Amino acid sequence: MAKLGDICFQITDGSHNPPAGIENSKHLMLSSKNINDDEITTTAPRFLTDEQFDIENKRTNVLSGDLLMTIVGTVGRVAVVPEMLAGICLQRSVAVIKPNPTIINNRYLMYQLQSMRKFLESEARGVAQKGIYLKQVGDLSVITPPLDEQYRVVDTLDHISGLIHIYQQQLTKLDELIKARFVEMFGDLVENPKQFPCVLLGSIMTVMPQNGLYKPQSAYVQDKFGTPILRIDGFYNGKVTDFNNLKRLCCTDFEKERYLLVENDIVINRVNSIEYLGKCARISGLQEDTVFESNMMRFHLDDSKVNSTYITTVLCSQYIYRQILTRAKKAVNQASINQGDVQSLNVVVPPLSLQNQFADFVAEVDKSKLFAELFAQNACILAENRSK
Repeated sequence: MAKLGDICFQITDGSHNPPAGIENSKHLMLSSKNINDDEITTTAPRFLTDEQFDIENKRTNVLSGDLLMTIVGTVGRVAVVPEMLAGICLQRSVAVIKPNPTIINNRYLMYQLQSMRKFLESEARGVAQKGIYLKQVGDLSVITPPLDEQYRVVDTLDHISGLIHIYQQQLTKLDELIKARFVEMFGDLVENPKQFPCVLLGSIMTVMPQNGLYKPQSAYVQDKFGTPILRIDGFYNGKVTDFNNLKRLCCTDFEKERYLLVENDIVINRVNSIEYLGKCARISGLQEDTVFESNMMRFHLDDSKVNSTYITTVLCSQYIYRQILTRAKKAVNQASINQGDVQSLNVVVPPLSLQNQFADFVAEVDKSKLFAELFAQNACILAENRSK
């Protein structure tokens, strides 16, 4: 074991006062938004003049093989600088780590630092944005086996990372397959070329939209004895991401009865930033009594008229999002819709037999996605354990 600061030539951060810069300069200044695990993007960079670059480059002198770690905002993402990006400058939200190659391999160190993210997040402090100090980075304890063993670990982890990337690509392709099948069966919803009936969403509901449960932060618990609550960050792309990781809180029997979710309910964001307003999900796979929070609404559909999988896909479309934008009440940093707005949404309703065919297709694709997700999750766990 060794302190990170003792096996590195330098650990520093970027500019604390990033200049406004100029357009179309050859000198880039990146921020934490550009750093992902083992990946550095150049989306929306700042551009520096030659003079500004000289000043910043004297501080950091980013070289190929250096490590970049995010230390403000999303803490603990780590990537190795590729040759093509040597010479970039950085904002204060990113630390530059220059490992001593005679002691530690840079990719071995990258994987080990990535495995420390949860610890780093727990150590982050701040009000507007949490962050960690360079001293905390330098004081991290790092395992330093012989270099030949480090190389073997890196070969294994690089192979696992490659497999994870392949399966993540498969997940993306499966999502695209569902979208393509939807268009093939139903056409573009705006043009509605097959002339399917169009009805108000409220007319096919059996349970009208209901706002969720509000409880103060003091009602939330850290153990497993509270009731899980679905919050607006708990679902994406029409599905709840993980029922096992929902936050829990204390609520009364009356609250549980009033706000209890049931299978095939649909939840929809009623208050959020404008880009996430109307984000929705179908409830499927409940494992225990679960309630939903006040920033969303819940409703239930008449399954003799529509299939909830089909309708959820419609609600996740740009066709519906455009309607939501026309109904949104905008405020500072957020927007909202009400129950009447949701009931007034126009939805295309094909024959139920076609909706069911589409739902069956989605179910088959979801089986393939589940396999890919489980493989990627297990590979991530294996990579994390192997890097420790």
